[in-house]
Amino acid sequence: MSIQAVDRFQGFAGITTRTAAALLMAIAGIALIYAVGFAQGSGDVLHNAAHDTRHSVAFPCH
Repeated sequence: MSIQAVDRFQGFAGITTRTAAALLMAIAGIALIYAVGFAQGSGDVLHNAAHDTRHSVAFPCH
């Protein structure tokens, strides 16, 4: 099966495979950025690593 054949596949509600994958990754990324704001542990490594990214996309974290 070629890439063109996969891209032409129309799944649920006419959404292509590539569009569905992009939407899923966007949702996963937003969920990850949101969840890091609640990561409270020793040193807050996750929170500090994502702090500037969260503020640059207007997610409050304090």
